[in-house]
Amino acid sequence: MLAVNYSTIRSNFKDYCDKATEENETVIVTRKNEKNVVLISLEQYNEFIRNMKNAEYLAKIDRAFRQLENGKVVVKTTDELEAMTNE
Repeated sequence: MLAVNYSTIRSNFKDYCDKATEENETVIVTRKNEKNVVLISLEQYNEFIRNMKNAEYLAKIDRAFRQLENGKVVVKTTDELEAMTNE
């Protein structure tokens, strides 16, 4: 992980983009008033999003198992479910 100030990255933007894309480096761009930003490759960003979605999905499954363990379930027959779709 690199931290560079705004002026440095502005004058060497291509080099830092190359570091992010070719070396999988995370670049923190420091700015005034701590309004920092992070430069990462699209590949790293997509992986982050996939992991976040996976974490959300796993949390939903975990919540469902806890509800099941606590008896917070509703049991319906196939006929009852079909009747609900026809309402």
